[in-house]
Amino acid sequence: MLYELVNLSDQINALNIFKYITFRTGMAIPTAFLFVMMFGPAIIDLLRIKQGKGQPIREDGPQSHYVKRGTPTMGGLMILAGVTVSTLLWAQLANPYVWIVLFVTLSFGAIGFYDDFLKVTKRSSSGFAGRTRLALEISVAAFATLLLMRVSSPGPWNPFEMAFWDTLSTGLSSSLSVPFFKSVLIPFGLFFIFVGALIIAGAGNAVNLTDGLDGLAIVPVMIAAATFGLISYVVGNVNFADYLKLHYVAGTGELSVLCGALIGAGLGFLWFNAPPAMIFMGDTGSLALGGCLGAIAVATKHEIVLAIVGGLFVLETLSVIIQVVSYKWTGKRVFRMAPLHHHYEQKGWKESTVVIRFWIIAVLLALAGLATLKLR
Repeated sequence: MLYELVNLSDQINALNIFKYITFRTGMAIPTAFLFVMMFGPAIIDLLRIKQGKGQPIREDGPQSHYVKRGTPTMGGLMILAGVTVSTLLWAQLANPYVWIVLFVTLSFGAIGFYDDFLKVTKRSSSGFAGRTRLALEISVAAFATLLLMRVSSPGPWNPFEMAFWDTLSTGLSSSLSVPFFKSVLIPFGLFFIFVGALIIAGAGNAVNLTDGLDGLAIVPVMIAAATFGLISYVVGNVNFADYLKLHYVAGTGELSVLCGALIGAGLGFLWFNAPPAMIFMGDTGSLALGGCLGAIAVATKHEIVLAIVGGLFVLETLSVIIQVVSYKWTGKRVFRMAPLHHHYEQKGWKESTVVIRFWIIAVLLALAGLATLKLR
């Protein structure tokens, strides 16, 4: 919205600053933060009144979590509102990447909201059927991947024309970029629609599994957002992309503004989520934030790098998979409790210790992910 002020730069030279992505990204952070800080208390009070007893606590979870009963959930609404308002204010709204990533973020947020709604109203720690939820996530992610592939490829928009599908089936848009190598691509053709959908939906559910302790998920999400804000900027800049031997994807630099908005909204949420938490983000937030990161990774062609930067989320997901498979096949558990953060709680680590050490791991993994930009 404010980007349009660039059109007046001929009359007022100072307005020329609005064309710079770095400036608008920097402004998106405090804008989202202040929005959440201003409206956060009212949202928390409203959710507390509407939910009554708050988020149901897992009966099979750590007993130390029972003291959190009564804490409202759906705090992701605060984050989504801050991200949306700040992005619409500072991003170039003619950029299709911004709208596609926002579509994924808000759609996943809606799916998570309905899941949270069922948990609160049914007073159960389980929402609606997992297969139904996953099918909805895959559908949204597949459609978004198709749009991302089309935006980054020349050709007609009419899907009833063969040229539309021929364009999508070749080139960078339908390939998986391999880090540490300058030009290695794994071509998938139209099957990349399914690959991209799995990446986006997988990222959403990985963050969702990580969200189990106060502040545990939001800080790694902000770290990943900062990392992909930088990646979006360099990938969308032809000079930087050429210097670093990256695959240039025109227009993705604008996603840096969205990443900035996510960081600001995340900081605002953390203010209220810091122990003892006044509110939980719930599936409304965790599913949306993970989906957002996944969509940005697909847009910037750094899908594998997401697995490195978001390695903490990957570890949490693997711990659940390993636990389930091991118990079904052998009747034995590998971890004392899954996801992984509960395992360390059961070993006697304090919640704050688990959270801070996991944050440290997230920082190290983000640095490793950034290293892939240069090591080629």
